[in-house]
Amino acid sequence: MLRTFRTCLAGGLALASVPVTAADLGAPRAPAPVYAAPVQPLSIVSEIRIGGAVQDPGSAEGKARGFSTANVNGEILFAKPVLSLDPFWQAFVPRPTVGGSYNTGGRTSYAYLGATWTVDLFPELLNRRVFLEGFFGGAAHNGYTGPKAGTPYGFNTLGCNPLFREAAALGFRITERLSIMATVEHMSNAGLCDNNRGLTNYGGKIGYTF
Repeated sequence: MLRTFRTCLAGGLALASVPVTAADLGAPRAPAPVYAAPVQPLSIVSEIRIGGAVQDPGSAEGKARGFSTANVNGEILFAKPVLSLDPFWQAFVPRPTVGGSYNTGGRTSYAYLGATWTVDLFPELLNRRVFLEGFFGGAAHNGYTGPKAGTPYGFNTLGCNPLFREAAALGFRITERLSIMATVEHMSNAGLCDNNRGLTNYGGKIGYTF
């Protein structure tokens, strides 16, 4: 009996010497951090995007009967040309951007070039999933630039070529590579020409980050 007791006691002491971890106690593990787009991607291309938009719903181009008002859009965002270790100052550095939009109904199509700024919204609270973007640049188009009296049916009177382009997006990171965005863009000549109806389009995009 004494020998059996000594054996059990030795086994118990051996088990007690094994460290107990949080996982052994069933404690919940901390969630993995949500991926945020890197400051410097693995290549010169930072991100590619595809999407679509509705062509200026309240204008002649958006209300023309018998014509499609849908746009197909593609966009390439390049790596930031300047890097900073401070996240605050890094947010002020934009990504060079080039893109284009094709109107499937034969209305105004365009290509654009400019810069995109991306800022995370409440990163600590939303775990860096939600972001806001702004774009500014120029756009060359195939729309109508003549006098207002001669504007063809289904076209806006844009006045100039090229135009200024401003855009904004509200985005959500689905995974470490994929994101979705709701977008709005506006193009006009800022009053530099006699006619300035402009274009305001609403749509969405899917992005893939490298």
